[in-house]
Amino acid sequence: MNGIPFRSLRSSAHLARRAPSATKPTFRHCNTASTPQSTTTPTTTIDLPDLSRFNKNKMPSKQINAADFPLLQTCLTDNKEWAERVSHENPGFFANSAKGQSPFLLWIGCADSRVPESVVLGRKPGEIFVHRNIANQFHHNDDSANAVLMYAVGNLGVQHVAVVGHTACGGCLAAHGAPKPDENATESSALSRFLDPLIKLRHSLPEDASIDDLIVANVKKTVKTVCESDVIQANWKKAKETGTQPVYVHGWLKDLSTGLIKDLECSEGPDF
Repeated sequence: MNGIPFRSLRSSAHLARRAPSATKPTFRHCNTASTPQSTTTPTTTIDLPDLSRFNKNKMPSKQINAADFPLLQTCLTDNKEWAERVSHENPGFFANSAKGQSPFLLWIGCADSRVPESVVLGRKPGEIFVHRNIANQFHHNDDSANAVLMYAVGNLGVQHVAVVGHTACGGCLAAHGAPKPDENATESSALSRFLDPLIKLRHSLPEDASIDDLIVANVKKTVKTVCESDVIQANWKKAKETGTQPVYVHGWLKDLSTGLIKDLECSEGPDF
């Protein structure tokens, strides 16, 4: 995959137990003047912040290590093996990558775990800038999405934005079966608020519209919403005035059953 190997098989190393650490950390709070007692085992002192100012009515938490969970330890082991393979097959890749990025594409996709952008496009780290959320939406009042778009276009100089939906989208499935939003409702959740425009879109379609119809309509609507954003409008205005290349916005659909991405042929650019 363009020099970056992809491996799904787990090695036998994942079954090995972690060796006990030779250095056992001791802890002290920042507001405590005591020093750790000497022991026969070398110790590392870690200063913990004073957490007494936090709301004590909240459920208390305790400090744990990700490596205490076997599945997460496997992920860390996979990462180490992957990094070693990349360094062996492409010496200097990480050193060069650390110097900066120059992605050509901003991918606005769904948070679904089955649609990892770099993997499905066969690209290397550093080639695709990413924003993912529930059902690949773009809201004008979403600071996170707008900040990503602004940075991608203004700072990184991406040339293309792809809004990428996918079949069997859980967000669209939920929106398709939801009643019209109650404008007088006083209670809501973050998820219901985020899905609200998608639910309204569903009820703007014919009554017999399928979930697949909603998925495609959502991608096409989001393409237009991105084009209407202040960031893209400013880019198009500048391109017209200076003769530079504008940003183009595209709508794609990934079929989970085949792994293939289909161009929905709804790309947009400036009219000049």
